[in-house]
Amino acid sequence: MREVRLRFAKQGRLKYISHLDINRAMSRALKRAGIPLWYTEGFNPHPYMSFSLPLSLGVESLCESVDIRLVGDMSNTEIKKRMNKVLPEDLKILDVYDDFRDCREIAYSDYVFRLQFDDNELALNKIKDVLNGKEILALKKGKQGRKRVFKETDIKSFIDKYSVSIRDDIIVLNIRLLAGPEKNLNPSLLFDTIIRLIDMDFQWKSIERISLLDKEYKEFK
Repeated sequence: MREVRLRFAKQGRLKYISHLDINRAMSRALKRAGIPLWYTEGFNPHPYMSFSLPLSLGVESLCESVDIRLVGDMSNTEIKKRMNKVLPEDLKILDVYDDFRDCREIAYSDYVFRLQFDDNELALNKIKDVLNGKEILALKKGKQGRKRVFKETDIKSFIDKYSVSIRDDIIVLNIRLLAGPEKNLNPSLLFDTIIRLIDMDFQWKSIERISLLDKEYKEFK
């Protein structure tokens, strides 16, 4: 048995499908591609798949990965070729490799936020004020007894670094957030918080995860 990692991109319309749907899409594609998978034992056997870090709904990515186990001989090049023939549009295998790291080593995630407003200059200054503030209070869902409530949580400490500017009439925010099993900030929560605090309606947006890093800021693969 051999374990390999499939690195893939999730873009375009597929940013609107959930992590569970991606799991199903990958499982079906592996079967259609004829990949010799190892299946779990028991009453309901299923192919072993382990994803690195679930992606938030509405976010695109160039650095997703899923680990699978093989029971037959098939080269990594052949796996990539077969998978890309059967996967849906906007879901693409970028690389297949054997030597990979434990997902528990993920510590940071790099994102690119692209936003457009009626008044980009005003929005840019307001966004800078929010990010430069001593605290950034997000509204997170919680429970008070049986009642669902929103609680204020300071997410400032989850931001490692950022830069923001206007390029071609688009506000571009490059930001590094804490990620991984210990601390993780949902980029959608950050976006919603920024929009609420600047109190401006956006015309267009996109959020893309471009890399995962370990605690030494080295690329996670």
